[in-house]
Amino acid sequence: MTDAPRLEADQPAAPLLPPARPSLYDRFARRLSQDARARRLYRWLGPAIVLVIAAILRLWNLAAAHDLMNQFDETYYVKDAWTMLNLGYEASWPADANESFLSGDVNVFTTNPAFVVHPPLGKWIIALGMMVLGPESGWGWRITTALLGIASVLLLMLIAKRLTRSTTFAVVAGLLMAVDGLAISMSRVALLDTSLTFFVLLAFLFVLRDRERTMTRIAETVAARYDGDAPPSWGPVLWNRPWLIAAGAALGAATAVKWSGAWVLAGLGVYFVVTDALARRRAGVVLWPTDAVRQGLVTFVLFVPVAVLVYLASWTGWLVTDGGYDRHAGSNPLESLWLYHVAMYASTAGIISGHAYASSAWQWPLLWRPTGVYFHRDALGVNGCTAPSGCVDVISTMPNPLIWYAGVAAVLYLAYRFVVVRDWRYALVLTGVAVTYVPWLFLPQRTIFQFYTVLILPFMLLALTFALKDIAGSPTADTYRRLTGQRLVLVFLGVALALSVFWYPVISAINVPYDFWHLHMWLNSWV
Repeated sequence: MTDAPRLEADQPAAPLLPPARPSLYDRFARRLSQDARARRLYRWLGPAIVLVIAAILRLWNLAAAHDLMNQFDETYYVKDAWTMLNLGYEASWPADANESFLSGDVNVFTTNPAFVVHPPLGKWIIALGMMVLGPESGWGWRITTALLGIASVLLLMLIAKRLTRSTTFAVVAGLLMAVDGLAISMSRVALLDTSLTFFVLLAFLFVLRDRERTMTRIAETVAARYDGDAPPSWGPVLWNRPWLIAAGAALGAATAVKWSGAWVLAGLGVYFVVTDALARRRAGVVLWPTDAVRQGLVTFVLFVPVAVLVYLASWTGWLVTDGGYDRHAGSNPLESLWLYHVAMYASTAGIISGHAYASSAWQWPLLWRPTGVYFHRDALGVNGCTAPSGCVDVISTMPNPLIWYAGVAAVLYLAYRFVVVRDWRYALVLTGVAVTYVPWLFLPQRTIFQFYTVLILPFMLLALTFALKDIAGSPTADTYRRLTGQRLVLVFLGVALALSVFWYPVISAINVPYDFWHLHMWLNSWV
């Protein structure tokens, strides 16, 4: 009798694909994790390279447009700044003042006061540049705005580093802002919005520092007050919050540039109260709602008065001189200042006249009407123009279209992710978007412009950075997932950089053929 044939075990099938090799970035990150010196170098060198890029794009040929943008408020802010530097307050100018100013005759102003609708700090910042470099060219009246635009890139990277806990994605966030056309163009004209953006970002950095300090203190203090398993009825009342005071000062400065900074002040005040309440609930405080109200009163005292003091300090030139508008309208300087503010508010509330570049806030996410702040055209043969269609110098506050639309999508994605995971970092970014955008939706009749979104842009870029980080894959994901995700991120960044190069000439007043400019008008509403 023969033995029954034995069944051999199936051999394992050969893999369809060979094991994926870790990506170049993952190999680089592994080397950094093993070399402390290289890690420190990367933490400094990556952001430094981004700042150099931001500086070149904002400072190169800064005075190319030797003009005061008549269609927009550079024509007012520069001359206001110069009279403030000379008189301490904004004074009026003759009808042909621009021609005189641009030709070098900068002292044709009168001593009669001018009525203005914006607080003075942004104009003092412009005046500082003219005090150092002189008022003879755009270098003098634009340099401080450009420097604050560069500094805003640094602040965004510092915020992104704290939120993402990644130097690489902090660099990504900074790079996106460094090359974005809206951020660049608004840093190359003497308007107020870049200064406003700088102070708001500074405030958010201080908010992050306060949170890092405060949340731990609440948890530790409440834990120490437990009586066995019984939680305490009350949590700590925290007065020692220097970063909260600093945030209030920064937002006072923001409001002293443009009143829209007050919306951020109010919104972050609500944010502080809500996050404090949630921290006390998580820690186990029994009476956490009442406890949060108690702390909220202290937070108000630490946060708001310093903002008011900084705002009032910005009016020092008007207060210590006698020639400012409405300077003696009241029985004392503060009453006069109040009456002036009433007049300013009435005037700004009444700005409802039509404008060729007006864009309602609901249109901003669609990028329906970017703002052209400067346009100069020469015919063939004029000023060396060799293009049959003529030549143009253009400053359009046009964001990188890919970055912009991806940023809008990323905000929606982050809102979804917050609903799912309740991550406080997402909440802070969404708060930034809300306080800089939503208030404008309640002013549908007001004449407003797309370039106001330079204040929203950093928070959109933070949302986009989080989305790109998720696309790149978690460190715990398999190699193939990481490799695929990182390639997608690199493709996105590569296309974004290419578009930034394509758009740079028409956001920086580089002389180009008219047909080249028209090639950028992808929508009829962009013309």
